[in-house]
Amino acid sequence: MFHLSRTTKWALGLVAAAILTLMYAPLLLVMANSFNDAQISSWPIESFSLRWWERAIESQAILDALWVSVLTALGATAIALVLGSLAALALQRYSFFGKNAVNLLIILPIALPGIVTGVALNNTYKNILEPIGIHVGFFGLIVGHATFCVVMVFNNVQARLGRMNPRLEEASNDMGAGLWTTFRRVTFPGFRTAFAAGGLLAFALSFDEIVVSIFTAPPGVETLPLWMLNNMARPNQQSLLNVVATVIIIVSMVPVYLSQRLSRDVSAN
Repeated sequence: MFHLSRTTKWALGLVAAAILTLMYAPLLLVMANSFNDAQISSWPIESFSLRWWERAIESQAILDALWVSVLTALGATAIALVLGSLAALALQRYSFFGKNAVNLLIILPIALPGIVTGVALNNTYKNILEPIGIHVGFFGLIVGHATFCVVMVFNNVQARLGRMNPRLEEASNDMGAGLWTTFRRVTFPGFRTAFAAGGLLAFALSFDEIVVSIFTAPPGVETLPLWMLNNMARPNQQSLLNVVATVIIIVSMVPVYLSQRLSRDVSAN
């Protein structure tokens, strides 16, 4: 086993601490300023207060944006769970012509810049669907988010299926179980933790997404990140922006944490 000297360990620890500080200190500053009694964010904070949280709770625009974000994330996650799982099962359990190309096409949306996906979907909605009378509306926003959420579920489920023993499914079939019974009693229980972990990651990714939302949200519809973007230039909204940012940070962290716990439990088993 490779051993590091005490000096090297201290040096690596200091580098890691510096990187983590640079990454998370700004987020902690935003969260702290959401409790700042002052109208403008400042440091150090002279007086703490919950008045901006109370203002945010009373703001109908923020509550509407929160509801839109939740609905969009739930819709995108539902689509991702179905399509991502089916795609993972098809690619992991069957061989067919163009398998590698299909795998690449499924993963590609997460690698593309969000602005490319947003522009492509916007052009599709406005130049192809609307002229023939199809108005996607709010569903178009959900589909836009689902394009990259599918990858989260697909990667998790495919990785888990790769570690499962396919002979268990073969044994189930040999004992007279049909395709659905085998899936329900053998296959799905084997990857359900990865299924749940992928869904949690998809929800977190959709909830805080903004670039695709800019191009696919119908007029008058705002998610929380869009509300923040539209109010960035208003100085009197800065404290409310800190509150909304804190909500997004917390809501995004919880699913990611739970997903990591599920992934660790699977690895331990």
